[in-house]
Amino acid sequence: MPQMMPINWLIMLIFSIMIFILFNMMNFYIFNYKNKNSINNKINSPNMNWKW
Repeated sequence: MPQMMPINWLIMLIFSIMIFILFNMMNFYIFNYKNKNSINNKINSPNMNWKW
């Protein structure tokens, strides 16, 4: 396997970090959006009391 230039490793690192951050932001805001809808519609989810 031929060696990659260092600039290619840097570009690949930046690109993968950007994808990781975008993915996490999308998950966070989708989760918040669903929570706000459930609160506005007053849909009460049952409380889960764990007995250990």
